[in-house]
Amino acid sequence: EQCIHELIAAQALRTPTAAALIGADETLSYAAMEQQSNRLAQHLRRLGVGPEVVVGLCVPRSPAMMVGLLAILKAGGAYLPLDPSLPAERLGFMLDDAEAAAVLTVAALTARLPGSYAGAVLRLDADAAAWAEASPEAPASGVGPQHLAYVIYTSGSTGQPKGVMVRHQGLVNYVSYAASTFEAAAGVGAPINLPLSFDGTITALYPPLIAGTALWLIADGGREIDGLVTLFEQSESHALMKITPSFLSALQDVLPAERMAKAVRTLVIGGQALAWKDIERWRRHAPQTRIYNHYGPTETVVGCIVHPVDDADAGSGNIPIGRPIANAQVYVLDEGHRVVPVGVVGELYIGGDGVARGYLKRPSLTAQRFIAHPYGTAGSRLYRTGDLVRRRADGELEFLGRIDHQVKVRGFRIELGEIEARLVAHASVHEAAVIAREVDGDERLVAYVIAAAGAVVEVSVLRAHLAESLPDYMVPSAYVVLEQLPLTRNGKLDRRALPAPDAGSVQTRAYEPPQGELEHALAGIWQGLLG
Repeated sequence: EQCIHELIAAQALRTPTAAALIGADETLSYAAMEQQSNRLAQHLRRLGVGPEVVVGLCVPRSPAMMVGLLAILKAGGAYLPLDPSLPAERLGFMLDDAEAAAVLTVAALTARLPGSYAGAVLRLDADAAAWAEASPEAPASGVGPQHLAYVIYTSGSTGQPKGVMVRHQGLVNYVSYAASTFEAAAGVGAPINLPLSFDGTITALYPPLIAGTALWLIADGGREIDGLVTLFEQSESHALMKITPSFLSALQDVLPAERMAKAVRTLVIGGQALAWKDIERWRRHAPQTRIYNHYGPTETVVGCIVHPVDDADAGSGNIPIGRPIANAQVYVLDEGHRVVPVGVVGELYIGGDGVARGYLKRPSLTAQRFIAHPYGTAGSRLYRTGDLVRRRADGELEFLGRIDHQVKVRGFRIELGEIEARLVAHASVHEAAVIAREVDGDERLVAYVIAAAGAVVEVSVLRAHLAESLPDYMVPSAYVVLEQLPLTRNGKLDRRALPAPDAGSVQTRAYEPPQGELEHALAGIWQGLLG
């Protein structure tokens, strides 16, 4: 019956002098974090923020980010995480769609916000004097467990992202489970290396703060791997870390084995299917580290199914996703919403406290994906995941794939239809299809396009067009121009028949020529060596 910020405030009373937020240039104690967020919350209340009011949060990973987030919650509002790296058009859409009453940011990022936004913009650095003298006590907001805690946008199949509405009750249920199961009170806290707009970050974001340990906030800038390596060189025995399999693979490539053994007590891995090969090195060099495979869509609060990895999983393909967490129910159903027998493939449906309220301003989509619970009490609902699973004889669930064309690449959930809609919107494209396929051992997005009559498709132009409205991880790495798209006998797109791209057509990023004397010298050395 409590909200997440109330649990954190209770912990701050128990450990006021302990470090709560550790950034590159600043450390805040629990008491300082509470006082700063309370003062800002008082100011937000004066601006009209309260229950069900959405406030944008566009702040780099830093103590200020968490102060702003807590202030929004204490004022009674729901936070809307905005990744500063997103295109202005996408940020503008989310702000407009969520009807955000205000945006918290910093002076350096003000220019990233769309000029069309008409709400209040509060710079946590330059405007801090406006609330510096406010009361350091938390305001009375009237917010309760059934009110919104946050709205987070995920890729949408219609060509626009959709906002998932998550209540305090579901958030507190998950965080309480995670803090206990993942032993957030052990060790020195948790590194935060993923963007706030990725809901998986919540796994490590809140549990340490209700357990009395610290958040170690890794600076933004695309060098999070380097930041983690540096952190593990300077400190060890972190309580937990949430990470995707792709991110973990990159970290294992550069983290020395001796550091791996001391880095973290619990690894929580989610966002993609997890194979034994993804964790084999970590298990070998850090056998004492507890590893959990963690499954759950945004619509059911981060993770609702967990599997503790053990030696019995060694040598297997994909590791099971496991069993439901506390106060969650899972059902494997057929098309008629009947429970299928053990060992039979069906679609995964999820019920319980973690089920989100639905999609913001998308009643028809909400009705389609959040169905009446066929086996529950009146008014309860199940979320239809679109994931195919199978229940083993021991009760563990195995993830088998998708029933639609939603994919996950490097931990990001992507609706291919959104990218296809953007491609077709370009004047040079008549039809388009996008798939995720393995290229050079890595999962990549590949776009297939048919040119419009009399038009010539230029890949660089298409990439620039997509980059105007899509985040970087949704811009395909390769483009294949076809005369026509392959079809099945039923006249539908045959995605399996789409050809593999030529090696030369795969572009991981735009070419950047060497700059300055040193880079020119290095480039010359490589040209000489490689011809």
